[in-house]
Amino acid sequence: MISLIIGHKGSGKTKLLVDEVNAAVEKSNGSVVCVEKETKLTYDVKSSVRLVATDDYCVSGFDAFYGFLSGLCAGNYDTTNIFVDATFRIGGRDYEALADFLEKVDSLSEKTSTEFTFTISTDLENLPERMFKYCKKIN
Repeated sequence: MISLIIGHKGSGKTKLLVDEVNAAVEKSNGSVVCVEKETKLTYDVKSSVRLVATDDYCVSGFDAFYGFLSGLCAGNYDTTNIFVDATFRIGGRDYEALADFLEKVDSLSEKTSTEFTFTISTDLENLPERMFKYCKKIN
């Protein structure tokens, strides 16, 4: 399953994401991972969350980002949730590429039984409608 937190800069997306991360830790029987572009959430998420900064691994673009997420799933079979902050800052600001990326992530989610949540900085109407066949908006 894929969930999207959509809104403009300063609209509270990251705060909502942090709340979702910390709630997931309480419910999870496995690992919870939080991915961000650069390390900023260290003191916001619980210490049991695996916090990963994509800049540390030179991840840029949606293809590299998908490979990175796949590697996180492959490296730990019991990952139940992966949360991603600042999706466009990691993958680029191409709406169609985002839709393609999320379609692949949906397939990955089904194969690995991992739930994904992404923050997206934009207006809802900018996003391709086809994304919402496999993504749900949570804010």
